[in-house]
Amino acid sequence: MVDDDTDTLALTKAILSARGFEVLLADCAEQAYAQIDKRPDVVLLDVMMPGTSGLDVLAKIRGVPTTAGLPVILLTARQQDRDLLEGYREGADYYITKPCTAQQILFGIRLVLGDGGAATPVRRERRRDRGRSVDTPTSPREIGR
Repeated sequence: MVDDDTDTLALTKAILSARGFEVLLADCAEQAYAQIDKRPDVVLLDVMMPGTSGLDVLAKIRGVPTTAGLPVILLTARQQDRDLLEGYREGADYYITKPCTAQQILFGIRLVLGDGGAATPVRRERRRDRGRSVDTPTSPREIGR
């Protein structure tokens, strides 16, 4: 979790820790890079941070082959359509606007990790696409979604 707001970090950590997630925290880009080197399963990334923006951090994640496939969820107060579009263009896997609920965060994590809340697990394969991994549907049921 990368956010310059300590309250957001604390609240999100409490939400995720209570559900069994190990949460690594960073309050700036430099700390984020150190945490990303630890290979988290997913990165929750604020966009508006002093100094280096979250979009710059995202670009660096996508630009390094060893981290290009990390799922990244932008968790930000930027709510305009153009902000959403910019986030996805930069390579975000999901976009959540603040304020948000615990369920929205958990849903986003499940979605980018391949669970998506389905009642039965679906086998997925990872493939390389434009320098990052993306999920490829591998069952007929999933292709129709």
